[in-house]
Amino acid sequence: MLEIKELKKGYAGQVVVDIDHLNINTGETVGIIGNNGAGKTTLFRMLLDLIRPLSGEVLSKGQNVIQNEQWKNYTASYLDEGFLINYLTPEEYFQFIGSLHQYSAREVMDYLKPYEELFNGEILNRGKYIRDFSMGNQNKIGIVAALLQKPELLILDEPFANLDPTTQIRLKDHLKTLKTKQLTTLISSHDLNHVTDVCERIILFEKGKIIKDMYTNENTLKELKTYFSIQ
Repeated sequence: MLEIKELKKGYAGQVVVDIDHLNINTGETVGIIGNNGAGKTTLFRMLLDLIRPLSGEVLSKGQNVIQNEQWKNYTASYLDEGFLINYLTPEEYFQFIGSLHQYSAREVMDYLKPYEELFNGEILNRGKYIRDFSMGNQNKIGIVAALLQKPELLILDEPFANLDPTTQIRLKDHLKTLKTKQLTTLISSHDLNHVTDVCERIILFEKGKIIKDMYTNENTLKELKTYFSIQ
């Protein structure tokens, strides 16, 4: 699905991403973890062509994301509240996203029904603009809007941030149900428990470099906690 080759990005003379080579296979659910400043969000922004690398390339289905836009047809993401249109209500925003993919208003509303538990009565029919919701509820809106697009590649940056414990568990369980051979998912998170539970593969970043690339097993969480405890 994704191939990264000799990818570098830096600011003010400091390299923040430096990846020689990385493959993400179709259907994998991959956790990207690391301390603040490790380069996780910068990597995601290069995958989405929101920022350009100093050198190297990102290939999505073999095509450079800078040189073509085909990847946009099967890629969905939510990185932060900047992805939202904050002067719309959630209903208006979901309908807008649905219209981009030729969904009818009825299809959009039917799609939202399974997310009523995740929304917990706090999102729909509140008569509020997105900008007036809490950060946690804005996260819910952004994540569900990304899923509405039925992508082949899903990229989520800190999806568990600002969510209450109940919603974190509900989101984690829902992400686990999405695992299919067709959906490739990249998730960055500081929550080691959730990310090791959801993801079958973990990539550990430190100062822009890949330190470890492992498939999860019963010892992965303990290994990661040990690693971060001595940093």
